[in-house]
Amino acid sequence: MPKLSSGLIIAGVYADKIRRTVFAQLRDMIKEGAIRSSDVAFSVAQLNKLLYNILVENLKVEKGDVVRIIVDYEVSEGKLEWKLDTLKIELFRRVPTEEVQKVLESVLPKAKSIMEGIVEYSIERLGETEDGDVVLAIKLGDREVGALVATPINGEFLYIKKAAMIAPSPSIVEKQRVPLDGKTAEDAVKSNIAVLTTSARYVTDEEARRMYEVIKRRVIPSATVERIKEEE
Repeated sequence: MPKLSSGLIIAGVYADKIRRTVFAQLRDMIKEGAIRSSDVAFSVAQLNKLLYNILVENLKVEKGDVVRIIVDYEVSEGKLEWKLDTLKIELFRRVPTEEVQKVLESVLPKAKSIMEGIVEYSIERLGETEDGDVVLAIKLGDREVGALVATPINGEFLYIKKAAMIAPSPSIVEKQRVPLDGKTAEDAVKSNIAVLTTSARYVTDEEARRMYEVIKRRVIPSATVERIKEEE
């Protein structure tokens, strides 16, 4: 049975390392058509959602902490199945092994719902761009993990041009419509939060971070926006 091992890595890059490792291990099977790359990417994203819940939300791991993640899997009938009863996480900081095991035991019974569920992002307004688009922050809890830029169209819908999330699994969303229904841009996205996961394209951590930074740089400083409004 194939085994995924991340090796010793800093926690801030575990999602990207797992993605790269799995694709390297399954390279030949993908070429032979035994499994599609899109299905591999989806399965990796599900695993990363579970790992985010364990590492960040429960163990409160910092980006600089060192972790090693090991789990068996198998590919059958074109699908990748994680053998979660083999999941082992080693955390190299001053956290007792008993504490890590306690978290695993409390989270793994809910693994299926975590992996298949919609990520509960929250949305906050960051500002506007020079051409009138809105830029929104994407958050998980108190942590900002992404951003999106969108255009309101005739008060009817919001056209998401680009969205980039770096957690729980690095991904990018492009060219999606969200109905406004009289709501603000942030409330409209909150009401249709599934668009950020069901339409996501899973990418490397580097690509997601690069797009995230590009989107945030488009925000006009608030002082400039206020000055423009005063001149009008």
